[in-house]
Amino acid sequence: MIKKETFNFLKDLIDNNNRDWFQDNKSRYEEAKQNVEEFADEILKEIKKIDLSIPSELPGKKTMMRIYRDVRFSKNKLPYKNNFGIGISSAGKGGDTPGYYIHIQPGESFVAGGYWMPQADHLKAIRQEIDYNTQDLLKIIEAKEFMAHFGGLSQQDKLKTTPKGYDADHDHIELLRLKSFTVSEKFKDSDLSSSKSVQLIIASLKQIFPLTLFLKQAIGNG
Repeated sequence: MIKKETFNFLKDLIDNNNRDWFQDNKSRYEEAKQNVEEFADEILKEIKKIDLSIPSELPGKKTMMRIYRDVRFSKNKLPYKNNFGIGISSAGKGGDTPGYYIHIQPGESFVAGGYWMPQADHLKAIRQEIDYNTQDLLKIIEAKEFMAHFGGLSQQDKLKTTPKGYDADHDHIELLRLKSFTVSEKFKDSDLSSSKSVQLIIASLKQIFPLTLFLKQAIGNG
């Protein structure tokens, strides 16, 4: 579970996002980081039973995103992120492939997964797979439990026009217009601090797994 002290550290960091404060509270950061690493280890232990493509030797600490922000090309010059992030895929933490993400932030925690902004050749392959095997995808994303968790695929990253090679009156043109194929589910701080936190996260990731499998098969990585 995520300790309340971890959430308290993040709350204080949000109010004191500067290097002096962070250095003065480095021990709190290290304790919070260790808590999240241990939580990631618990998640990995269970998700590896579901998604066999995740490397068996992948440890929690290798899935954690850096808390230090790259401010070189950003107008936001705050030096630290206000969250902990856990990224899991067959490529480990990163990699241009479908996977899972756990976001830990006071009042803004969520679980997500799928494939965010795939590269051009992968996007083309996914659209082709959707065109050829639409029913396979619909069976996943229209399933009762999938809808209960996520409400459907995110519509955030989407073309306003028709993708090249497809007709505007295609029966599933709205799916083909997507540029990302992701879902997300919000969680309360109390959910992640409860004794059932791992089970709650895994229940969500379990529903994402068929989507990642469809997407990986589409790009030849299944």
